[in-house]
Amino acid sequence: SASATTAFAPASLKTCTSGIALSMSSDDSCDDRRAFVSKSVTAGAAASLASVANLASPAPAEAKASKLWSKVAVPFEDTVYDIDFDSADHGYLVGARGSFAETNDGGKTWEPRSFSNLDAEEEITYRFQVVSFKGGEGWVLGKPTLMLHTKDAGKSWERIPLSPKLPGEPTSVLALGPSKAEMTTSSGAIYVTENGGRNWKAQVKETIDATLNRISSSGVSGASYFSGSIINQVRDDDGAYLAVSSRGNFFLTWEPGQDFWIPHNRGTSRRIQSMGFVQGDIHKGLWMTLNGGKLLISPNEVDLKGDKFDFNEADIKTGGYGITDVAYRNDNEVWAVGGSNTMYVSFDGGKKFTFDKSANDIPGNLYNVKFFKEYGNMGWALGSSGLLLRYTGDV
Repeated sequence: SASATTAFAPASLKTCTSGIALSMSSDDSCDDRRAFVSKSVTAGAAASLASVANLASPAPAEAKASKLWSKVAVPFEDTVYDIDFDSADHGYLVGARGSFAETNDGGKTWEPRSFSNLDAEEEITYRFQVVSFKGGEGWVLGKPTLMLHTKDAGKSWERIPLSPKLPGEPTSVLALGPSKAEMTTSSGAIYVTENGGRNWKAQVKETIDATLNRISSSGVSGASYFSGSIINQVRDDDGAYLAVSSRGNFFLTWEPGQDFWIPHNRGTSRRIQSMGFVQGDIHKGLWMTLNGGKLLISPNEVDLKGDKFDFNEADIKTGGYGITDVAYRNDNEVWAVGGSNTMYVSFDGGKKFTFDKSANDIPGNLYNVKFFKEYGNMGWALGSSGLLLRYTGDV
């Protein structure tokens, strides 16, 4: 629509300049107040594992399974959504029902934190899904829509008001430097602020709806069924983005400087569950997980302007458990995590995976795996019921 397209125009998206100052404090009553809340996987996390029908622990796929991760205690029992560090020692962990924790020893121990200006009942209604830090400046994104910003490594926080004209709901925020950040929305908008969130400038000039209407004759399967929203938005190290249509029937890519997203066929009849980049670089290839526990990885050279990608199926025996995330620790070592806390590792660049039993006896599901190359390549796996795993292999 004209109004939606206008919202993507590269004019500044202005927000109210008055923020609400929030100070961070130790949350001594955190456990008490959350004890009244039933502990269950949130609807958003559960939806990403719709294909996982059975939560019993599967038998190891290999006789000699590795165990390269260890569990780290966290001060809450809710789903852990994201983790980030602004130094090798200092970082934050965010999760469901207002869960917020801080570490000052590289993640060995975590202390609960809360906002003193938010009462317990208000804070517990938020699902903190994204945390991003750079050089002591940090951003947090929550649902219902809430954006927080700190300039002093988390000692105090300011609530950033967002315009009601924002197309779609905010889905991610990334710290880029002093007062600079990048935000995405569920409608495919990408914005950058250079003044701490007071103004946001659009990077994409055309809505995904308008793009699909314009090129619908190009043969992108499922484009006519587009519901207007995308999921699984991920960013590579140089600012390129990858997103999956909410129905999982096609995916899209965008690189800085392009006016619109480019849609691509998924090349399979199975629904896309998740996607990401090979070694964090869109030009090194893409990985794709499908319903039924399938994992596909593209060749190194990919044509980002074509509507089709060639993918090779990885040798991974999941027993049908869905794979929710994949991360490259280096060129050869690749990790995949998923339903029923399953973990798999490849040491040949993603061709063949073997079972890792680190979380085999822990109930729940894993949703996210991350490695921080800038901090000694430390690795973390995040899941339901307060599950946090630290990589303890060959660091």
